[in-house]
Order: sequence, then C-alpha cells, then structure tokens
Amino acid sequence: MESVRFVAPHPEHLSKESLQDAITELAACITVATARLLDLIAELDRREAWGDWGVKSCAHWLNWQCGIGLGAAREKVRVARALAMLPLIREAFARGEVSYSKVRAMTRIADSDNEDYLLMIARHGTASHVEDLVRSFRRVRHNESAKVANEAHTMRELNWYWDDDGSLVIKARLPAECGALVLKALECAVDEIDDQQFNDNVSAETSLPEKPYAARRADALGNIAGDYLTSNTKPSRQAERYQVLVHVNREALKKMSGVDGAELQHGPGLCRDTARRIACDATIIELETDAQDNPLNIGRKSRTVPPSIRRALEHRDKGCRFPGCTNVRHLDAHHLQHWADGGETCVRNLVLLCRHHHRLIHEDGFKVTTRDDGKVLFFTPGDIWIPDVPALTAPGTNVESIAKDAGIDVSAETLTPKWQGERMDMGMAVEGLIQRGDL
Repeated sequence: MESVRFVAPHPEHLSKESLQDAITELAACITVATARLLDLIAELDRREAWGDWGVKSCAHWLNWQCGIGLGAAREKVRVARALAMLPLIREAFARGEVSYSKVRAMTRIADSDNEDYLLMIARHGTASHVEDLVRSFRRVRHNESAKVANEAHTMRELNWYWDDDGSLVIKARLPAECGALVLKALECAVDEIDDQQFNDNVSAETSLPEKPYAARRADALGNIAGDYLTSNTKPSRQAERYQVLVHVNREALKKMSGVDGAELQHGPGLCRDTARRIACDATIIELETDAQDNPLNIGRKSRTVPPSIRRALEHRDKGCRFPGCTNVRHLDAHHLQHWADGGETCVRNLVLLCRHHHRLIHEDGFKVTTRDDGKVLFFTPGDIWIPDVPALTAPGTNVESIAKDAGIDVSAETLTPKWQGERMDMGMAVEGLIQRGDL
C-alpha cells in the first residue's frame, strides 16, 4: 500500500490563530531538537573527539563542521556541560517546556540547590524575566565589603616554579579589581586567538572549568607577555634584557629526537621538535665556540623569516592555513622543509600557522605538505586528509519528527509561559534564590 505524504499548508493559507499555533508548536519542536543537540555536543566534548582533527576545542569543531559562530558555539558547549549537573532543567528542556534562551540564562547561576526554583520562574515567566533575575542575583552576590577587599589586598601574591617536565607553574592570589583586570586581559587575548569577540552574555560564562578554554587561556597569557615585550614601551637596549633565549646546537635540530643541545636560558631543556618549531620563525644569533664552550665568534642578529617575505606570506595566507582555523594574529611562519634540513626560506616553502597548529605539526604528529599546484594539504597523525571545508550532507530527519520519535507530546502550549502579565517582584525573587543557597 502506497503511503501518503503530508504536506503542511503554506503560511499564507493559515488563519491568524493557526499561524500562531504553528509557530509556537514548531518552536517547541526546535527546543526539543536543541536539547538533543546539546546532549550530543556534551558527549562529543566529553570524549574530546574533536581533537582528532587538530581543532582547538569543541567550539572550533562546531564552527568548522556546523557553521556555528565561535561565540555561539562556545555558549552551546558551556550550556551542554552545565546541563549534565542540572537534571531538572535538562529534563524540562528536553521536553520542550523551557526555551534555550531561558536555559542559557539559568545555567549561569544554577546549581543543585536552586535549579527547581529557577525552573519555576522559567515556567511562569518570560526569557526576559529569567535574564533579569540572573543578572540581579549575580550583582547582589558580587558585592564585597571594604574589609574583605582590604584583606584581599594584603594577601596578594604571585609565585612560580619550574615543574619536573619543564612546565612553568604559576600560582597567584590577586585582589578583586586586579584579578578582574587580568581576566579581562586574558579574555581579550583569547578573543584575538579565536578571532571572535564574545558578546556580553558569553564573556561572563567562560569561568566554568573546562580543559579547552583553560588551554586557550594559557596560550593567551603567553601572547600577552609576548606583546608586552615586543611593544615600544621599553628602550631598545633595555628590551634586550627581556628576551627569551633558547640555546640550541645546529646539529641538534637535525636529530630525530632528544633534548641534547637545546635548552632555555636559565631554564629546562627542550625536546628537538619544540626547538625546531621555535627556530622556524625566530631571531637567530650564531655563536661559534671552542671545545670548552668558550665564545670565538658572535654573528649578527637576523630573522629566520625576513620582513619582506613575512609581508608576502600575510598577503597570500590571510591567517592560519590550518583547516577550520580563524586566527589572524600571533602567527608563525612554518618551514615545510625545515631550514636546518636545507629548506629554503622562501614563500613557496613557508606557510602561516597559529601557534596551536604550529605545535600540532611539530610535536603532535600532524603533517602539512604542498601539491605541485601550490595547494597546501594537512593530514592527521593517522594520515587522514583534513578538508578545508567539510562536505555538506542532506538532513535525514526533520525537526518535528525528533519530538515524535522521542515520545514527547508537543503542542502549541508546550513552550508558552504561564505569565499573566503581572510585574515581577525582583527583590523577592532574588531573596528566594539567596535563601536557597543558604539552606
């Protein structure tokens, strides 16, 4: 028996009431589908499956594979992680009863003590009500007394040490205003790394513990230090004192492995791959020594990649060439054939990479090569080609069927709040949240 396909009427043929019902019902279906999407994103992030392709984070994978802007993608990852600890909100979201906008706002302050209270507000109020409540609650919570501020100022400190693996470990305790300044600088530097500005709603949520973002903050701190040391705030002679020096034997760069002959001045040794990455695009001073390591001749300082070639690379590449990467700042010129192995320092043997992907090429087994026509190709450590633009696939399902297949009864009233138009008593609502946290 041949099946009959249902075709929805054109919006122009719907009555006003039917048009409104169709919109609210479809919005509920989209909410159910969005909850399902965040469940999948949370699992992808938990497995770190996005790392197989060399992208920086789950958000970058969503930007590359799904066409979602980086700010929106980071927000989806943050909400997906938060929902794993909020079963009541997650269940209501999955049933299409509270919108993504409400869930996004609630997850900024929700915990096991107050999620039922927040959910009650969300079911009875609009998204604006929820956002206003969250904003007011956070403002109350962040008010600090002068006594606490003075104690924090007295206890300020910053300490560091080199760990056994050569990593620098930093521990700091900063007063609130100083800490906020540091975080804002880090946030700005992370924005530059990702070539995507956070909007006001996103920037406040990035403090949740997450490995990818923590790694980007570490990169950002390095960029801040690099920008400061290369700025014009110091006289040229004084600036020499603040250069980071790497001592490396030219022959050590040609070795297949090991740390012999490469080390930070006053710091730990470096592996051969790290030394080669740094030497790709750096200032070089050749120093000839005798058998006792006494200096015999010191050459002139020179750039591995001269400024003229650097400008040509920036004109050609327009940013990091790794597939899916949007970085246009803090780029290194990578030698396809390293100069220590006889490779030329010329445009055809160079490609611009951000520092994250430059490290993947040198230390994590990713590969980059060029075809005869000049096309740059990237491969995973398993020799799988990484396409510049993922192939588009036709959807195998529709939004309405997602709710039906999940056994969720969605109607025009599912997502509609119970608000009757009355004004919200914000003081009472915030006090209710505070009392939940004090129980």
